[in-house]
Amino acid sequence: MRWRDRAQYAFDNTMSKGTPALIGWLGLASAVLIMVIASLTVMFAPHDADQDGHWPGMLWRTLMRAIDPGTVGGDTGGHTYLAFMLAVTIGGIFIVSALIGVLTTGLDAKIAELRKGHSTIIERDHTVLLGWSDQIFTVISELVKADKSRRRSCVAILADRDIIDMEEAIRRRIGDTGGTRVVCRRGNPLHRADLEMVSPSTARSIMVIAPPVDDPDTHVIKVLLSLGAREWGSHRPPVAAAVTDSANLPAARLAGGPTTQVVDADDIGVRLVVQSHRQAGLSTVCTDLLDFSGNALHLRAEPSLVGRTYGEALDAYELGVPLGLRRADRAVVMNPAADTVIEHDDEIIVLAEDDLLIRLTDGPPPIVTEAVSTTEPEPAKPARTLLLGWNHRAPEVIGLLDAFAQPGSVLDVVALHHDPRERLAAPQNLEMGFARCEPTDRAALEALDVGSYQHVIVLSDDACEPQHADARTLVTLLHLRDMDEGVEDPYSIVSEINDEGNRELAQVTKVDDFVVSARLISLLLTQLTQNHHLRDVFADLLDPSGSEIYLKPATEYLRPGVPANFATVIDAARKRGQTALGYRRHESFHQAPGYGVVLNPDRAAPLTLSADDRVIVLAEH
Repeated sequence: MRWRDRAQYAFDNTMSKGTPALIGWLGLASAVLIMVIASLTVMFAPHDADQDGHWPGMLWRTLMRAIDPGTVGGDTGGHTYLAFMLAVTIGGIFIVSALIGVLTTGLDAKIAELRKGHSTIIERDHTVLLGWSDQIFTVISELVKADKSRRRSCVAILADRDIIDMEEAIRRRIGDTGGTRVVCRRGNPLHRADLEMVSPSTARSIMVIAPPVDDPDTHVIKVLLSLGAREWGSHRPPVAAAVTDSANLPAARLAGGPTTQVVDADDIGVRLVVQSHRQAGLSTVCTDLLDFSGNALHLRAEPSLVGRTYGEALDAYELGVPLGLRRADRAVVMNPAADTVIEHDDEIIVLAEDDLLIRLTDGPPPIVTEAVSTTEPEPAKPARTLLLGWNHRAPEVIGLLDAFAQPGSVLDVVALHHDPRERLAAPQNLEMGFARCEPTDRAALEALDVGSYQHVIVLSDDACEPQHADARTLVTLLHLRDMDEGVEDPYSIVSEINDEGNRELAQVTKVDDFVVSARLISLLLTQLTQNHHLRDVFADLLDPSGSEIYLKPATEYLRPGVPANFATVIDAARKRGQTALGYRRHESFHQAPGYGVVLNPDRAAPLTLSADDRVIVLAEH
C-alpha cells in the first residue's frame, strides 16, 4: 500500500472522531499558515518585518490578520509585504473562520447534549428518584420541606423523558424549591450506564417511582432487580418502592433485598377506606402524620427517662407526644401498657413538629379532674353499609368490612358489575346484597333508600382515566349529599379520590372523609427515604393487629362544654389503656387545610370539647 493511501486512511480515521478531531486539524492548519507567512515575510520583506518587531512581531501581526480580515485594509509597505498579508488574510477567511465556526458548532452541540441530560452528576447525600409519574410532584414537594433546614440538598431524577419537559413540569407544579436543587437526567433505570448518571453509590436514599402503565409492578420489580444486581461496595443506600398489587409484594421484596422497603399500596388503601368509614377523619390524620409540613414521628433517646414507665413518659414532655417505644433489638411497640419500663438503649417514638422542638417538662400541667368524663364507650352495634362503585380493591374492602363488622350487619353493593357474591367467599358477619345500576344515576340512587344506611362508601372506578373517575365520583357525592338533606339521621360518606387537587372541589359535597391513596403512598415513601428506621414504626401503626389510630367520641374523655386542657385528655386516655394524640373539631370537618384535625396540641392551653368532637387516640379497639 502506498504511503499516500496510508496517510489518507489515517486522516479519515482521525476525522471520524468528530468535532475534536476537526478542531485539531483546523487549529494545526491555522498555526502552520501563520508561521509560514510570518517566516516568508521575514525572509523576503525584512525591512517591513523589522518595523513590525521582526519575527515575534510578525507572528502577532499575521495572527491578527488571519482572525480579522479587515485589518489588511490599513496595511502599508512594499508589494511583497502586502502580498503576504493578503495571503494570510485569505487563508484566515477559509481556515481560521472555519475553526471558529466548528468551535461554535461544537459548543452548541455540547450544550444541547447537556440539555438532553446525559451527563453524570457529582453529588453526595442526595435523594435519587427512578421513574416518572404524577406521584413525583408530591415526593419532591415533601423532600423540599424535609430538607428546609439543610444548607445544601439535592434531588436527582432519572426517567426516560425529555429533560426540558421534566424541568418545566416541576417548575409549573411545584415552583420555587428553595435550597433544594432538582437535577433531571434522561435514561432508563434498567440500564446500568444510565443509572450511573445519578451517582447512586453516593446517594442518601433511592425511591422507585411506579410509571403510569397497565402493569406498573413489573417495572418496579425489574428496577429493584437491577439495583440488587449492582455492585455497591461499602455503601448501599436504602431503597423505597411501592407495588399496587398485593400478590406482587413477596416478589418485589425478594428482588429488592434486605435494604429495600416495599410498601403494599393496595393493602394500605383498603385499610384506610374501611377504617375511615367507621371513623371519619382517619385519612386526614394519617396525612398529617406522614407529610413534612406539620407533625411527624421522631425516634428519640431519652436517658433521663430510663427506668421510668411509659405511663410516666406520657406526662414527661412539654412539647411532643409519645406514641410508643423502639426497643434495643429494633422491635417496635406502639401504645405499650402504662407500666412498661423504659430500658437502656430504648428509643421513644415521639409525635412533634420538629425534632428540635421536642422538650421535656419540669412539671406536667395540672389535671382538671372535674372535667373528666365517666361515660363508658357504647358497645358496637350492627350497621347497614352501602358500597357504591367497583374496582380491583373492592373484594379486599368487602373482606375487611366483614372482619370488622358486628354479626347481623348489612352490606349492599351497587355497581355496573357482575354480582360479586358468585366469586367471593361467603361473609361471616355481613348479610351481603347486590344491585346492578349506575352510581351516578340520581333516580337509581333514590330507589336504593340511601337514608336507611348508616355508612356509604364510594369507590373510584379504575376502569376510567383518573380525572374522569374523580369526575364521576363527584357527581355521585353531590347526589348523595343532596339526598341527605331530608334524612333525620344523616349517613356518613367516605370516598376514594385519585387526585388530591380534586379534594378542594369535592369539599362542596361535605363528605366526611376522602381517601387519596396515591398521595398517602407518596408521603409514606418519602418518609422512608428520609428515615428508613421509621419503616417498622409505620408498619406497626398501619397493621390492623395491635394498636391503631381511632377517632373516638370526646364524651368518653371530657364532659362536653367543661373547660379543661389536653393534659387532662392524655390522663383520661391513659386510664383506658390508650395514647391521646390530638382531637378533631366537628365544626371544622370541612375546612381546609386541617379539616378540624389538631395533633400534638399545647398541653396546658385551655381546651373545651363538644359532644360532636372527636379525640384521636392509639388504642387496640
